[in-house]
Amino acid sequence: MSSSSPATAEISLDIEGMSCASCVMRVEKVLKKIPGVTEVSVNLATERASIATAEPVAPATLIAAIEKAGYQAHQHIPEETAAPASTTRRLPSWWPVAVAAALSLPLLLPMLLAPLGIRWSLPPLWQWLLATPVQFWLGWRFYHAGWGALRARSGNMDLLVALGTSAAYGLSVWQWLSMPAMGDHAMAMPHLYFESSAVVITLVLLGKWLEGRAKRQTADAIAALNALRPDHARVRRNGQDIDVPLAQVRVGDLVVLRPGERVPVDGIVKEGRSHLDEALLTGESRPQAKQAGDKLAAGAINAEGVLVFEATAIGAETMLARIVRMVEQAQAAKAPIQRLVDKVSAVFVPAVLILSALTFLGWGLVAGDWQQALLNAVAVMVIACPCALGLATPTAIMAGTGVAARHGILIKDAQALEIAHRVDVIAFDKTGTLTEGRPRLTEMEAADAAGRDQDHALLALAAALQARSEHPLARAVMEAAAAQPGLAIPQAEQVRSVAGLGIEGHVDGRALYLGSSRWMQQLQASAPALQARAEQLQALGRTLSWLAEREAGHVRILGLLAFGDEIKPGAQQAIATLHALGIRTAMLSGDNRGAAQQVAAALGIQDVRAEVLPGDKAEAVAALRENGAHVVAMVGDGVNDAPALAAADVGIAMSTGTDVAMQAAGITLMHGDPGLAAHAIDISRRTYGKIRQNLFWAFIYNLVGIPLAAFGLLNPMLAGAAMAFSSVSVVSNALLLRRWHPQGPANTEK
Repeated sequence: MSSSSPATAEISLDIEGMSCASCVMRVEKVLKKIPGVTEVSVNLATERASIATAEPVAPATLIAAIEKAGYQAHQHIPEETAAPASTTRRLPSWWPVAVAAALSLPLLLPMLLAPLGIRWSLPPLWQWLLATPVQFWLGWRFYHAGWGALRARSGNMDLLVALGTSAAYGLSVWQWLSMPAMGDHAMAMPHLYFESSAVVITLVLLGKWLEGRAKRQTADAIAALNALRPDHARVRRNGQDIDVPLAQVRVGDLVVLRPGERVPVDGIVKEGRSHLDEALLTGESRPQAKQAGDKLAAGAINAEGVLVFEATAIGAETMLARIVRMVEQAQAAKAPIQRLVDKVSAVFVPAVLILSALTFLGWGLVAGDWQQALLNAVAVMVIACPCALGLATPTAIMAGTGVAARHGILIKDAQALEIAHRVDVIAFDKTGTLTEGRPRLTEMEAADAAGRDQDHALLALAAALQARSEHPLARAVMEAAAAQPGLAIPQAEQVRSVAGLGIEGHVDGRALYLGSSRWMQQLQASAPALQARAEQLQALGRTLSWLAEREAGHVRILGLLAFGDEIKPGAQQAIATLHALGIRTAMLSGDNRGAAQQVAAALGIQDVRAEVLPGDKAEAVAALRENGAHVVAMVGDGVNDAPALAAADVGIAMSTGTDVAMQAAGITLMHGDPGLAAHAIDISRRTYGKIRQNLFWAFIYNLVGIPLAAFGLLNPMLAGAAMAFSSVSVVSNALLLRRWHPQGPANTEK
């Protein structure tokens, strides 16, 4: 990150000590006060803050502000640059729960034995000895974080737990110390509530441990992707193959890949043939054939052959590293629906404290039982935990984006995920998206006379114009020319591409044009002799290009070239799946209407918009939206699709296409199967469904639990158990998304 750059910079910090949605709000609040910070997003599930700055801000300044608010923070280190993990043995994460449970069980035992008619209890001294380490040693985290919240003039879950358990512990100590004054009536001593404070802390610790364990499972997708990165690479230097650490591989190195090994860095094959398993990268289950000139991605597994390839991207620039970053960014982002939770969290803890005070006063003044009043007030504080509210959205997003990534669907941000569930119209680009994008030259027709020589002359002129073009039709022309032995291709000069229309240039002093029927109309060129043949080819779904020459001020057509493109094997299934999901499909194409209609009819697409120029695709997407009546997704792969991808409510790009298209899109499909678009909508719907379920349960726990506690129907221990269960149930519900698998048209659940 350059400190001199005026552009917005991004800083990522890992934060420790956050326990609920109120903590998130407080961290965001203190960071937004720092000069230069423009945007802050704190994610409770990932325990990470993403900070955007308009001017240089030292990470140490941000960390100091977070620590002043009562939390610990350090700069996030990406996996690909992180140092190896320490091998120092540490205590297991469950030890505080185990110790707290061991100390609390004897306190709870009398309550468990009472239904059996056994009246037994520990002496007060033993109760105090068991409860005190739970309260002030194992429960110290709640005091520390709660005090930080008070200093920041806010509240959080830790403050509620600290206040509630301290009240129960303090009441017990006061009653115990008052016992000697009872004299001979000591046997009638009141019940002590040491077990309530100890058991509540134990249950909260158990809930946080289970919650943390479940949260780690939501991040399994990133861990699985990081595991694809090998530690070493075999590099050919000075004619020898040597093993070097991955960090020592440089761009341009020749890397040797043996059967069974993972590709260490991105590259282009120079020697050899093989098949590579890219399933964990792209979701494509079938091994992909690789030969000289093909691209390799780090993390793929080589099957049978030896490959020698040139390294083109290393470290953080590999496709694998970019995929990991994209998934991390999506999981760290805050979904728009989270704003509702943030608004509730801002007033939640103060409202709970007020309700607890009213409960205490109400029971004390009305019933006259101040001990019961205190216990009910404690139960209100304990059950009203905002943990579940803070975890409801991010855990579902983490699980949803993670499982999507495992199946070749990369969701760039939470907003794209949230909008995608409402999509009811999907527009597809044709070439390269629904078709293979590798058209073949199928027919050639000269305007003046038919014959092999005329066809050769036509092909030679077309190849001269297309020699330096990367357009799919240009590649088809060059492949056809290469297949003609002895065909001499002249040199073209002053070649210029005309966006959406064709290409022009000079060959042997002749001014030539090669392009679409629309361009020929603009040039006022026609060929009546070829018109019938052109209509016949268009009816067959062929794409036509016309070769014309300017002579004496007017343009004369020399002939036509017809191209055919195969429909992708999964395209028909993809359209059927979308229709089963209740989504209308459309196709936008720059091809002639006949070619576009032919493909659309084969796929079952009703809405076809042909001969659409690249600049007009964005307008076509806007027209499909019908003034906001529909939510539109656009699926494309080329540079010319980028404006339409950006104009759509959700842009979906094929990774087999251009980087420009992927930058403009909110969702990237890691292989060329258009069926992934339907699966992206499906996982979006399911993820959003989990978010709604989680928020419902998070709210219902408090809406039901707080009144029950206030009316004395829940004791503090039951309140603690319900509070712990609420957080665990929300995270566990989100984890059910990990069982999602792409299915066919029958998968119509919304």
